[in-house]
Amino acid sequence: MSRIGRLPIDIPAGVTVSVDGQDVAVKGPKGELSLTVARPIEVKVEEGQVVVTRPDDERSSRSLHGLTRTLINNNIIGVTQGYTKGLEVVGTGYRVAQKGSSIEFALGFSHPVLVDPPAGISFTVEGNNKVTVSGIDKQAVGEAAANIRKIRKPEPYKGKGVRYAGEVVRRKAGKAGK
Repeated sequence: MSRIGRLPIDIPAGVTVSVDGQDVAVKGPKGELSLTVARPIEVKVEEGQVVVTRPDDERSSRSLHGLTRTLINNNIIGVTQGYTKGLEVVGTGYRVAQKGSSIEFALGFSHPVLVDPPAGISFTVEGNNKVTVSGIDKQAVGEAAANIRKIRKPEPYKGKGVRYAGEVVRRKAGKAGK
């Protein structure tokens, strides 16, 4: 039995979980998320808890068991607390500014780079080198942060670029002097 999959998920106050066949909808104070569960896995709501079960011990059923439980738990956390991901802009002349709901980066290119937030995601800028990506969908927050980082990844010689908050960039030695 999957160690993660067999754990029941407690439903906090103010959150409703509805199961309709293979569709699971989670509604909370921050919004609503839905998930379609893969075929052999079954989801039930019992006594204020969500229970995820599998019918057999096939390899595919075992692999989907823990995954499904984690995805439902992520949705419940998302509609109650939300998710955030921090980014830092490091480098001389590199900076970020808020332009309405979008953000504008100056990253050493010949032009500023404007990034619009995807649906359900919001950007906040602190100072001129910190960005916070926030939303209720964990996957969407992580993808939006990864797409921003992709604009100018941290390079290994000086460490300049966009990095996650707390990310350690492995540095390389430059040219050896005479």
